[in-house]
Amino acid sequence: MPYVASMGTYLPCWGGRFHRTPGDDEDAVTLAVAAGRAALAAGLPVEHVVLVSRDLPQALVDSSNAAVLLAGLGLDPELEVTERLGGAPAALDALTSARPRTLVIGVDTEPAGAAAALVSDRVGLQVRIAARVARSLPVRTRNAVGAVHDYGDPRLLHHRGLLASLSAAWLDTPVAVAGVGNRQAARLCLDPPRLPTLGASAGLFAAAAMAEHGASGLLVGVEQANLSGVSVTPGPVELHRVEPPARDEPEGDTTPGADLPISLAAYERAFEAKVRLEAGRHGDGPDLDFPPRYRVGSDGSLSTDYTLVPLPRTGTVYAATTVRIPVPGSRSPYTVVIVELDDVGVRVLAKVTGADPGTVGIGDRGRMVLRRVAVRSGVPDYGYAFEPE
Repeated sequence: MPYVASMGTYLPCWGGRFHRTPGDDEDAVTLAVAAGRAALAAGLPVEHVVLVSRDLPQALVDSSNAAVLLAGLGLDPELEVTERLGGAPAALDALTSARPRTLVIGVDTEPAGAAAALVSDRVGLQVRIAARVARSLPVRTRNAVGAVHDYGDPRLLHHRGLLASLSAAWLDTPVAVAGVGNRQAARLCLDPPRLPTLGASAGLFAAAAMAEHGASGLLVGVEQANLSGVSVTPGPVELHRVEPPARDEPEGDTTPGADLPISLAAYERAFEAKVRLEAGRHGDGPDLDFPPRYRVGSDGSLSTDYTLVPLPRTGTVYAATTVRIPVPGSRSPYTVVIVELDDVGVRVLAKVTGADPGTVGIGDRGRMVLRRVAVRSGVPDYGYAFEPE
């Protein structure tokens, strides 16, 4: 029976109070990393990662998101990663079947949000499967080229989907229902928490709300006619929320441009240092190089043997400029900063995220966050941006 020891939630800053929108540089992977890092703040070990979503980047369907996910989380690249396609029931199933030291992450992009839960050995919020119903009601379908067809009958979905599955499961009145709108959930629960998403992350957001308030009872996740009911028993949980206040996305223009080419050889060579935010160290000296590079010694010899050292994720703006000239393929205006990372003497160049252009200046504090910095030849290219405090 799994015990949840730590949880993390993440909401993008853009959008309205009840409907968040991912930024131009965010996708399901960056949302997952943000929520996962919040859950990992407890410092507990991880041996397995499960990522549940219906919004994973299409460009990597024939590949995998595992390398970017593990690098962004700062975890061992040899860890097992399972990617599941599904909504709220799939995420709750993954949680209730997880073995100890498993990080379960649910992600949605419409509305946007992510939540993560870290399963421990025997201490924490206790979760146990109470019911599972699988019925066929394909209201929303996707064809071979990715086009979505929505049958668009909410009454059918409510009566022949949700209510019929609840009746088949013989469940008591739930504390929370994930996967439906908050108004619909209020008709099924006594005092349900307001959830910011409707998909895979919704059930984990509900579990976090129950943990926060010490609530016990039944948590139900639904998607079309599929249902998973989970019995939740309170326990000690370390909860970390990264949920900045919502605000409107800044105005800007995107100038059309040609598809950016990619060199996979260069992409692969720079991947670890860039996505893990690591510098190179030659020998035992204190100096670090970012990006890592070869060095020529005082005797003229070439040193190619360096070790990668993780860099801190916090720092201070050393210099800043705002670019207002349109750049093909990019949204403008935008701000670029040089950030002096804390305690290591390393400065990095990064684009500003999560702030209006021109509002970040010298001396501002913030943190480095994983973002999708570009799409090259259809491949999402990830790196780090600066998010001010």
